[in-house]
Amino acid sequence: MMPEIRFQIEWPDGSQDLCYSPSLVVKEYFTPDQSYDLEDFLARSREALTIASDRVKAKYGRPCGLALGQLQEIEARASQYRQLPQAQVRILQFREP
Repeated sequence: MMPEIRFQIEWPDGSQDLCYSPSLVVKEYFTPDQSYDLEDFLARSREALTIASDRVKAKYGRPCGLALGQLQEIEARASQYRQLPQAQVRILQFREP
């Protein structure tokens, strides 16, 4: 079993999501209580969740559908805020099971 983690984020409108990663690699890309410009947050999410999925693939022979699904959810949600000037996403906390 791989170490999984959840990271709680706050979108530009103040709403929050609890996101999933099958790997602790997200801790290398995000810092709790820090805000990231929307595009920077997306780039970091893409890289971290792709690495996480690849680690699952290396161990189990197939990519992690949950990690890739989480990335799709983040991308879809972020599209709502692209028109906002200086849109930022805040990392609130990590939650390990």
